[in-house]
Amino acid sequence: MTTPLTTANEFIARHIGPRAADEQAMLATLGYDDLDALTASVIPDTIKGTSVLDLPAGQGEAEALAAIKAIAAQNQLFKTFIGQGYYNCHTPTPILRNLLENPAWYTAYTPYQPEISQGRLEALLNFQTLISDLTGLPIANASLLDEATAAAEAMTFCKRLSKNKASQRFFASSHCHPQTLDVLRTRAEPLGIEVVVADEAGLTDVSEFFGALLQYPASNGDIFDYRALVERFHAANALVAVAADLLALTLLTPPGEFGADVAIGSAQRFGVPLGFGGPHAAYFSTRDAFKRDMPGRLVGVSIDRHGKTALRLAMQTREQHIRREKATSNICTAQVLLANIASMYAVYHGPAGLAQIAQRTHRLTAILAQGLIAMGVKVEQAHFFDTLTLATGNATADLHAKARAAGLNLREVDAQRLGLSLDETSRQADVEQLWALFGSDLPDFTALAASTSDRLPAALLRQSAILAHEVFNRYHSETELMRYLRKLADKDLALDRTMIPLGSCTMKLNAASEMIPITWPEFGSLHPFAPAEQSKGYQLLTSELETMLCKATGYDAVSLQPNAGSQGEYAGLLAIRAYHQSRGDERRDICLIPSSAHGTNPATAHMAGMRVVVTACDERGNVDIEDLRAKAVEHRDRLAAIMITYPSTHGVFEEGIREICAIVHDNGGQVYIDGANMNAMVGLCAPGKFGGDVSHLNLHKTFCIPHGGGGPGVGPIGVKSHLAPFLPGHGALERKEGAVCAAPFGSASILPITWMYIRMMGGEGLKRASQLAILNANYISRRLEEHYPVLYTGSNGLVAHECILDLRPLKDSSGISVDDVAKRLIDFGFHAPTMSFPVAGTLMIEPTESESKAELDRFCDAMIRIREEIRAVESGSLDKDDNPLKNAPHTAAELVGEWTHAYSREQAVYPLASLIESKYWPPVGRVDNVFGDRNLVCACPSIEAYQD
Repeated sequence: MTTPLTTANEFIARHIGPRAADEQAMLATLGYDDLDALTASVIPDTIKGTSVLDLPAGQGEAEALAAIKAIAAQNQLFKTFIGQGYYNCHTPTPILRNLLENPAWYTAYTPYQPEISQGRLEALLNFQTLISDLTGLPIANASLLDEATAAAEAMTFCKRLSKNKASQRFFASSHCHPQTLDVLRTRAEPLGIEVVVADEAGLTDVSEFFGALLQYPASNGDIFDYRALVERFHAANALVAVAADLLALTLLTPPGEFGADVAIGSAQRFGVPLGFGGPHAAYFSTRDAFKRDMPGRLVGVSIDRHGKTALRLAMQTREQHIRREKATSNICTAQVLLANIASMYAVYHGPAGLAQIAQRTHRLTAILAQGLIAMGVKVEQAHFFDTLTLATGNATADLHAKARAAGLNLREVDAQRLGLSLDETSRQADVEQLWALFGSDLPDFTALAASTSDRLPAALLRQSAILAHEVFNRYHSETELMRYLRKLADKDLALDRTMIPLGSCTMKLNAASEMIPITWPEFGSLHPFAPAEQSKGYQLLTSELETMLCKATGYDAVSLQPNAGSQGEYAGLLAIRAYHQSRGDERRDICLIPSSAHGTNPATAHMAGMRVVVTACDERGNVDIEDLRAKAVEHRDRLAAIMITYPSTHGVFEEGIREICAIVHDNGGQVYIDGANMNAMVGLCAPGKFGGDVSHLNLHKTFCIPHGGGGPGVGPIGVKSHLAPFLPGHGALERKEGAVCAAPFGSASILPITWMYIRMMGGEGLKRASQLAILNANYISRRLEEHYPVLYTGSNGLVAHECILDLRPLKDSSGISVDDVAKRLIDFGFHAPTMSFPVAGTLMIEPTESESKAELDRFCDAMIRIREEIRAVESGSLDKDDNPLKNAPHTAAELVGEWTHAYSREQAVYPLASLIESKYWPPVGRVDNVFGDRNLVCACPSIEAYQD
C-alpha cells in the first residue's frame, strides 16, 4: 500500500452526514443505484444542464484557514475615532467564549417553539428590558437589522399611526447619521413618501409632516433639548421617532421622558465588534398604545399548562404570513445572536458598570475638547457626550493625512471640518495622541482632568433609574455569568443537541472552521467607513465571494449589502422597479405571486410600491400555469414581476418553471426567483440560467451562516447583467443611490463563513451537498409515507430537499392536531418541523445534507411511534383528551408530582428506550399563547411577580 503524500480534503465528508454505506442503503430504499440517477429523476428535464458551477476543487480546513488568514492580513487596523453610529468596544471574554463562540447559542433557531427555547427567550427578554429601561418607553422588540433599517421602520410606523393622514411628508433631521438618511430615502420613494431633510432649529411650520426623526445625541456630537419641538409635532398630530445612543442614555434623559413616540438605534457598542458594519442588533421601542403595530419580533411572558411562568414570541410574530401584502413589515430575520450579546453585556456590567463606562468615555471626551480649545482649535459643540466636530478649515486634509500616518482614522465631515468620537476603549494615551496632531505643545492631561467639568447639559441629565431588575444586578463575576449562560443554554434545543428538521429554513452544519475567522480582529475591528486602502482584505473577500455566488447561481453580478433575506427580496424588487423606470415603463407595478408563497414575498412587493395579484396553485401544489398566463396577459401593460420560489414552497421541482418565466418575460415582466430553497439547486441547476432575472440567497440557509437563535442572516441578491446597474448603492460606494441597509457590505463580518464553506466544499462538494439534501429528504419521505400522507411529490413520486406530511386526516380521525405532534416531538428530544406552512395542518420537513442516517432514523422512529400513539387514540385505548400528545411536552417536575394521567410516566417521558441514555427535559409545559397575548408583558417581570 502506498501512503499518499498530499493532504486529502476531508471537509466534504465532515460536512455531509451519511457515510458511503449509509448512502447506498438509503438509495436502495428509494430504488436507485447512485446519486446521479436519483437527482436525474428529481430535476425536471427542462432545466437539466443549466448548472454553471465552475469552481475549483475544495481545500482542506487548514489550507482554507491559511488562505483566509492571508486575506485578513490585507486589512489594516488603525485606531478609529470615526463614530457615526459605529464604535470600538470590548466584547467581554466570558461572553465571547460562552455565547458568541458557543454552538448552543449560534446554532439555535428562531424561538417559534417556545418550550424548547426558554433560554434564548429569557436572553431576549433581558434585551427588551434593557432597551425599555434606557429609552424610557414601555414596549421594545427583540431587535431589528440595523439602525438605518429601524429608522425606516419607524417612518412607516409613524405613517400608519399618525393622525395627520393627509400628509405624505416625513421630517428627518440633518443631524441624523448620513447612512440613516440614505436608507430613509430608499424606503420612502416607492411608497410615495417625501423625506424632508433639514436642521430642526430652522423649522417653523411642522403641520405638513406626519412624523419626524431626530438624532440624540446628534451625529456631529451636539446634544439638543427636543422637548419643545416634540410638543410642536404632537400639536400638529405628527409622531416623533428619536434615534438614540444607548450608552449615552445611561446619563441622559431618555426619549420616552421628553415625549418621543418611538426610540430606535443600535446596540453595537454593547459588546459587539465593529465587523466592517455588521451584524449588529438594532432596537425599536414605543408606547404601550402602539404595541400591536410595532415591527419585528416581541418576546412576551405567559404561563404553561401548569400555571408556571413561561416565555414565548407574542402577537405579530411572523404576521406577514397572515396579513401578507397588508403586513406592516417584511422583516423575518432579526439579529438575535447580537441582541443576546448586548443583553449579556448589560447583565455582566450592570447599571453601575454601564454608567461608569459612559461617564469615563464622556470625561475623556471633555478633557480632549478642553485641551483642543487650549491649543486654539475650534470645537463646535458646547454640550456633547462622546463626539466632537472641529472647525479645522484649510488644514483639514493635512490633519487627516497626518492622522493616517500615525495609524489613526478621524471622521471626514467635509472639506473644512473633521470629527472625533471616543468610546469604551479610549485611553489617556489616545487623547494625547490626538492632541499631537494639532501641535507639539501638548496640554497637561493630569491638570486638565482635575479642572475640566462635564459637558452634558444639566437640564437633560438622567434622573430615572435603570436596570433595577435582579438579572442586571447579580451576574457580575465571571463564574456567575458563565453559569447563567450555561443554565440558559441547557433549557434549549439547538443543532449541537439534535437535528432541527425545519422545512424552508435549512438548519445545516455551521462548521467550526467556517466560524473561526469571524472573531479575528482583522475582520472584527474594522470600521465600515474606514478609508478604502485599509479594507483591501475585505475588498478581496467580497469580490471573491461575489464571483463564487455568481458561479453557483448563473447570475452576472451580486450585491452582498442586504443583511437579511427580507432585505434581499426588497433589493431585488427595487432593482426590477428601477430597471422598468429606466426604460420609461413607470406604470409597471403589478407583481404576480403564487398563493403558496412565503409571506415576506407579498409584504415586500407592497413595500416596493407594487400591487400584488395572486395566482392559483393546482392540487399538486404547483403554480397553475393557465391561471398565471391569463393574469399575465390581463396585466401585460402593467406587469412588473413575478415572485416565485424554486423549488416550490411545497418542496417540489416544478416542471413548468421555464414556461412560467417565458410567460412573464413575454408580457414585459421580470422574474424574481426566491432563493430560500437554493440548497436543492447548487450544482444541479442555476436560476440565472433557466429564466431568473434576480434571486436573493439566504446565506444563513444554503451557505452555512448560523441562524443564531433567529439571526444574523445575510440575503445578497444575484442579477442578470441588465439589472446590475440597479444593485443597491451606498454613500461609501461608487453608486450612491439605493442603500437598503446602513453599511455598504451589510453584515460583512460573517461573510467569511460562506467564503470558507464554498472554498472548502469546491464545485463537486457543493453539488454533492445538494444531492445528499435531496437523498435525505426522500429517505424520510419514503420511511414515513405509510404513516403520514406526503402531500406533494414530483412526477416521479419524489420530493426535492423537503417534504410535507399531511396531518389533517388525523385531526378528523383522532382529534390530534399538528400542534400536538409538534409538542410531542419535544418529549423525543426533537425540534418540530415547520408547522402549518405553506399548508395549514401539515409538517414541512427538511433534513439537510448534514444529518447522518442514524439521526434521520431516530427522527423517523419518533414520528412512527407518535403515529402509533395516534392510532391508540383512534382505537380508544388512549383517552382522546388525556393522552401523551395532548399533554406534551412533559416536564421533570410533572413526572415527580402526583401522576393523574391514564397513561404511564414511562410512556410520557421515555417513549423510546434510546431516550434513557440522553434525555432532554423541557423547562416548561405547553405554553398558553392566548393568555400571553391577553396579558401582554414584554419586559422582565418584577421580583414580586416571580415570587407570586
